[in-house]
Amino acid sequence: MISNNETYYRFPSPAKLNLFLHIVGQRSDGYHQLQTVFQFVDHCDTIDIKIISGDKVELLTPIEGVNNEDNLIVKAAILLQKNILEKSTNAVNLTLGAHIKVTKVLPMGGGLGGGSSNAATVLLALNKLWCANLSLTELAQLGLELGADVPIFIHGFAAFAEGVGEELTPVSPKEYWYLVSKSDVSISTASVFTAKDLTRNTPKVNLNGDITKLDIDLCHNDCQSLVIKKYPEVAKLLAWLVEYAPSRMTGTGACIFSRFETEQEACHIQSLLPDGITSFVAKGVNTSPLRDAIEKLA
Repeated sequence: MISNNETYYRFPSPAKLNLFLHIVGQRSDGYHQLQTVFQFVDHCDTIDIKIISGDKVELLTPIEGVNNEDNLIVKAAILLQKNILEKSTNAVNLTLGAHIKVTKVLPMGGGLGGGSSNAATVLLALNKLWCANLSLTELAQLGLELGADVPIFIHGFAAFAEGVGEELTPVSPKEYWYLVSKSDVSISTASVFTAKDLTRNTPKVNLNGDITKLDIDLCHNDCQSLVIKKYPEVAKLLAWLVEYAPSRMTGTGACIFSRFETEQEACHIQSLLPDGITSFVAKGVNTSPLRDAIEKLA
């Protein structure tokens, strides 16, 4: 049992990119059926966790505009806590409390999966710190209750995803350098997926079991055409970026990623960005930085 109550343990909570996003249908329960490729980038929020006596879970760094009880960080911790207690025959002696701090660098409403990543980081970290010993499959099942993107962060490998995003096949796309740019807008995932004019019938990419046949450059993001109609700021930024490099919106936006062979190239275009655009340069990685941090934890 890890029991040093004075120690905060630090974990990265990385961003993801949807290298493409096809919406191939919609289930009767309203969830959309997708095909996408997830890849991580080495640009991360940071989550610090201290185990405390008792069973109180407290987020010490509230996020503006989000009630703590609605934050996926808190929801993830409580969901795991509940699962452990339901399975335990000796719940009285368990230490399942935590103080949690988050340092945010990933923009909200950007399509980078920051909230889902935070939830996955908490599930993986507390599973270790609370000595719960749940498998990755079990944690991914819990994560799916919090959001469709959470399982990819739990498993921590680049993947071709189907279903609602939980059916994962490992892939190894090239690890480019990316310039990720965002205009001053925040886009609600729910508002995109509930839009009447969202494309929901893109034909499935049929790989016949051979993932090497997947050509990402022939794919697209079904959310992009909708978003650029409704958000002229995103449309303007995308039009500017494609003059310099292959560029595409990630997820439901508002972030756009531009692909480069070298960090130097990406940084050069970043220096030319119009005023009012926030951005970062990061390396695409096929293994999540979080996996390394969990594996190193004693």
